[in-house]
Amino acid sequence: MSDASLNTQAQPGEAGFGDYFALLKPRVMSLVVFTALVGLLAAPIGVHPFIAFCSVLFIAVGGGASGALNMWWDADIDEVMKRTASRPIPSGKVEPKEALAIGATLSVFAVVMLGLAANWMAAGILAFTIFFYAVIYTMWLKRWTPQHIVIGGAAG
Repeated sequence: MSDASLNTQAQPGEAGFGDYFALLKPRVMSLVVFTALVGLLAAPIGVHPFIAFCSVLFIAVGGGASGALNMWWDADIDEVMKRTASRPIPSGKVEPKEALAIGATLSVFAVVMLGLAANWMAAGILAFTIFFYAVIYTMWLKRWTPQHIVIGGAAG
C-alpha cells in the first residue's frame, strides 16, 4: 500500500494518517519486527504469547520512534534528494517540531512499556538501540562517513 493511498482524507499541506505512518518508516520497522520475531523463536526458553506480542509491539513502536527522529534530523537533506523529497517533513505535511515530539514521546513510551511488559534488560537494549540509530547513526555517522550504512546496520 503506498503512502498516498493511506492519505485519502488530507488536503494539500495537511497531514493525514498516511503521513504520520510514513514518519515511522514502516519498511524499516518491518525489518525490526522480523528480527524480534526471529529472536523470540530462537530463544532457548519459551515466552508467554502475551509477553511475546507486547514485546514485538513495543519494539516496533521503538523502531518507529527511531524513524521519526531520523526524519526530523534529516529533513534538510531529505528536501534536496529526489527519493526523499516527498517524505512528510520536506513535503510540509508534518512540522519538524511535531516529528520530534512524536519520536521522543514514542521512544519513552516504547522503552517504559517494554520494561513493564517484558523486562528492564530488554527495555535498556531498546533504549540503546533508539539512541544508536537516532544519535550515532543519524546525527553523526550519516554525515561523517560513506560507511554509515554498514556501521549503522549494527542498530538493527
